[in-house]
Amino acid sequence: MSEQVMEEKKNVKKSVQLSGVVAGNTAICSVGTLGHDLRYRGYDINDLAEFSTFEEVAYLLVHGELPVQNELGRYRRKLKTLRGLPAPVKAVLESIPAAAHPMDVLRTGCSILGAVLPEREDHHEEGARHIADRLLAVSPSMLMYWYHFAHHGRRIDVETDDESIAVHFLHLLHGRKPSELHERALDITLILYAEHEFNASTFTSRVITGTGTDIYSAITGAIGALKGFKHGGANEGSGSFTAARKGKAWGSICPDPSSTLALSVQPRF
Repeated sequence: MSEQVMEEKKNVKKSVQLSGVVAGNTAICSVGTLGHDLRYRGYDINDLAEFSTFEEVAYLLVHGELPVQNELGRYRRKLKTLRGLPAPVKAVLESIPAAAHPMDVLRTGCSILGAVLPEREDHHEEGARHIADRLLAVSPSMLMYWYHFAHHGRRIDVETDDESIAVHFLHLLHGRKPSELHERALDITLILYAEHEFNASTFTSRVITGTGTDIYSAITGAIGALKGFKHGGANEGSGSFTAARKGKAWGSICPDPSSTLALSVQPRF
């Protein structure tokens, strides 16, 4: 091979996925514009994590602005009413084996929910926002209903009166209300995972939405992308590696699916 050809091959820029390709513009989230910062609709993530709740952040991402006190109260009450699972969704969740990955459970639950409570054909923006709220409220219910049925043979009541998604999830998981420390830890985790600009799952959902299909299809696809070991699944992989270094099984260190909830309850708007 001539020196000229070798030099040309050396100078060819390596293509890494879709690096350098403009995917679109967003005002929802920005990552690294000032170095190592993360902002949701202009708000610094450090301020949101310290002073806000996940419900406030979800309202900000889905509805465009931070809620005032009475709006937040109405929003919490709305989310409470959306925690229930239709009978056909429960039936599908009961058919999923205990060995299934929790992300597969959420992907399947989202898909069947879209068949049972479909989006209107006009794809109106307000209708899509309502479905986003429903998925935020019902995702912990789906995951915990499957978990307790598959592992313990119990059909649990998922419609709690808990004020937050974090408390609702932990209450269903352990059968009792969590401590304030555990509640706040999960609430902050949900805030930190809520949005990361044009990551793989967001890009996936945008491509699917661009075909004119329904929002459930877009979120189902996004969950599938999020599961991948190069995306959300990387956290699971690092956990397994750490556990192996300590001579323990990952399940003995992280026995519950809390991390799955944190990864999956993410608005994609």
